[in-house]
Amino acid sequence: MSNAIHIQDYTYSLPADKIATHPISTRDESKLLVYQKGKIRHAEFKSLVDFLPPNSFLFFNDTKVIPARIHFQKDTGAEIEIFLLSPVKPGTIMADVMMANDSCTWQCTIGNLKRWKNGQPLLKEAGEISLRASLIDRNAGIVEFSWNTGQSFAEIITITGVTPLPPYIKREATRDDANRYQTIYSHYEGAVAAPTAGLHFTDLILDSLQRKGIEKDFLTLHVSAGTFQPVKAENAREHIMHHEQIIVTRKSIENLLKPNQFTVGVGTTSMRTLESLYWYGVKLLENPACDFTVSQYDAYQKRELPSRGDALRAILSNMDKRTLDSITGSTSIFIYPGYKFKICNGLITNFHLPASTLVLLVAAFVGDTWREIYDEALRNNYRFLSYGDSSLLIP
Repeated sequence: MSNAIHIQDYTYSLPADKIATHPISTRDESKLLVYQKGKIRHAEFKSLVDFLPPNSFLFFNDTKVIPARIHFQKDTGAEIEIFLLSPVKPGTIMADVMMANDSCTWQCTIGNLKRWKNGQPLLKEAGEISLRASLIDRNAGIVEFSWNTGQSFAEIITITGVTPLPPYIKREATRDDANRYQTIYSHYEGAVAAPTAGLHFTDLILDSLQRKGIEKDFLTLHVSAGTFQPVKAENAREHIMHHEQIIVTRKSIENLLKPNQFTVGVGTTSMRTLESLYWYGVKLLENPACDFTVSQYDAYQKRELPSRGDALRAILSNMDKRTLDSITGSTSIFIYPGYKFKICNGLITNFHLPASTLVLLVAAFVGDTWREIYDEALRNNYRFLSYGDSSLLIP
C-alpha cells in the first residue's frame, strides 16, 4: 500500500452545461466515444456492434432502481425526506426485504432530521395505504417502516416513493424518470442509483449483438448511494469505499470460463462485480470456509495469485459443495491506478464526476490516456454523467 494516489491528479474541469439533466429522446441515439488500440473515434451508440471484437461476451447489471426517496409531511408543514440506503430487517438480502409484507427496517439518510422528534412516527397516506415511519436510531439513520395493506414493500414504495435522481441533477424527478432512469433489462429490485452504462441499450441494440453472434449474460449489483460519495482524502488510497450487494449465478461463472473470450463489462458496476468474483475465488483457495465478501484492499495484498480459471473454478467447486445455483455476497472493491485487471478486457461506460472513484477506475483501466479521452469528449460536446453519452474502452 505504498505510493500515494493524489486525487487532484484525477480531477478535471466539468462545465455545468456539459452535465446532462434529462435523457435524450431515444436511448440509442446517444454519442459513443470509442477508444481502441490508442485511437479515439466518434460514433452513435446504435453502431456499438461495429466496434466490438467478434469474440466479445457482454455482462450486464440487471439491478432495478427502486423509488428510494420517500417524502413525509408533518402536521406542522415540515417535510422530512427519507432516502433508503440498505436493508437491516428482516435481513440484509435485498430480495427478502423487498418482499416483506407488513414491516421492514432500513438504514437511511434523512433530510430535515432536526425536525423529526424521537418517538414521533411519520405517516404517509396514499389511497388505502397508510405508511408509517419510526425513527429507531437517530445517529445511524435506522428507520422502521410499517404499513397496513399486506402488499410487498416493493409495491408500497412504487406508490409512495420517488425516483432517486443523482444529486448533481438539480431538479425534481418526473414520471418520465421512472422509466428512463432504468435499463430496459432491469429485473431485481434494490438499486438506489442506475447502472447508467446500460441506459443506452434498446431491443434493437440487443438484437444486433445477437445477429453478430456476440453473447451476453446478466449479473446483479445493487448500486448504492455511495457511488456518488466524493473522494475527500488527498491520498485516494485512504478513501473508505461503500459496500454493495452482488448476486451471481452458476451460469455466469461457467460463461466466464469459456475459452478465448473477450469479456466486456457493461458499466463500472458490472466490472466491479466481475473483478470481485476473481478475488472471491482467491479467498476460497486460501480459506474454503470464507464468506463471499470482497474488501477494498483484498486486491492489494502481496501474495502469489492463481489464474483466472483456477479462481473461478474454486467458486464453482464451493457452489457444488453447497448445492447452490447462485451466490449472494458483498463487495467494496476499490479499483484505482495500479490495479491489475483479472477478468475484464473491455468496458462500456458513461463519463464520470471529476475526482471520483469511477474516474479512478477508468484511469486504472486505460492508464493516463483517461485525460485525453475526457478532453476529447468535452471538446466534442459529449453529455456527461448519468443521463449523458457513452464510451467503449478497449485498452
